[in-house]
Amino acid sequence: MNLTGIHHLTAVSAKIRDNHQFYTKTLGMRLVKRSVNQDDVSAYHLFYADAQGSPGTDLTFFDWPVPRERRGTHAITRTHLRVAGGDTLAWWAEYLREHGVNASELTERHGRLVLNFEDAEGQRLALIDDGGAGEAYPWERSPVPAARQIRGLGPISLSVPRLQPTDAVLQQVMNMRQVRSYPHPENAQHTVYVYEMGAGGPGAELHVAEQPGLPPAQPGAGGVHHVAFRTPTFEEYDAWASRLNSMRIPNSGKIDRFWFRSLYFREPNGILFEIASDGPGFGVDEDAATLGEKVVLAPFLEPRRAEILANLKPID
Repeated sequence: MNLTGIHHLTAVSAKIRDNHQFYTKTLGMRLVKRSVNQDDVSAYHLFYADAQGSPGTDLTFFDWPVPRERRGTHAITRTHLRVAGGDTLAWWAEYLREHGVNASELTERHGRLVLNFEDAEGQRLALIDDGGAGEAYPWERSPVPAARQIRGLGPISLSVPRLQPTDAVLQQVMNMRQVRSYPHPENAQHTVYVYEMGAGGPGAELHVAEQPGLPPAQPGAGGVHHVAFRTPTFEEYDAWASRLNSMRIPNSGKIDRFWFRSLYFREPNGILFEIASDGPGFGVDEDAATLGEKVVLAPFLEPRRAEILANLKPID
């Protein structure tokens, strides 16, 4: 029983209208689900992805009016987004500069070309060359040309003060494999350890930096709430729930989010993990041609639609 890759990553924005503009108009991702946080219906939950809303392409945001994140350890620190080819990364470097986005120089890191940048709230992102492997579903209405579009999520970077407890969960509980390491790009005294799942590749990696000297991060806007990992079937999802319970790992229990099923727990350094099913997917309650164009609620929230919508501000 193995996880097959990154399912989605959920971050925090205090400026959701600007967030929507940046991720759709600048980065060219498709808003595939316009909904609310099911545990806090006062807040939008927006899902940006490829044209189909495929598992493994979702970058999602909670809309919370909170101060900026204070950076540190015990946290997810950077989200990589996959694109195809070094020429595409060079195109993005110029494109981001033209759109006023501060980006690093194009660099080779752990064997792949990478371009670091941040959104206006300090969300740490990077574009990474995935070599064009696998299927891609470009969005025809994107301002970014089809061949240059973001193809999905790449490696997720974490910072922990002590590797061993996190390593034990990744390898012994989640069946990941530690495959290599490299010096941290911002502090060569720290080491980053690479863990892969499933068939491996950039869409199925965690990069865990051991950084004992840093203060703990304080959550906030520009930070990350959690990362979710893919499990392909409901049967395997149920098996993961049983596995966590049998290993006495505190967890949320099984939660049906309607578009996928979720299971949450914290690894020993406090970072929130989720195991999420690939199905049924975002097309279960919307036509594929109009994904994300209106607010969609899970069925148990529909009786409260008028109340919920009255408290949401426009984002278009």
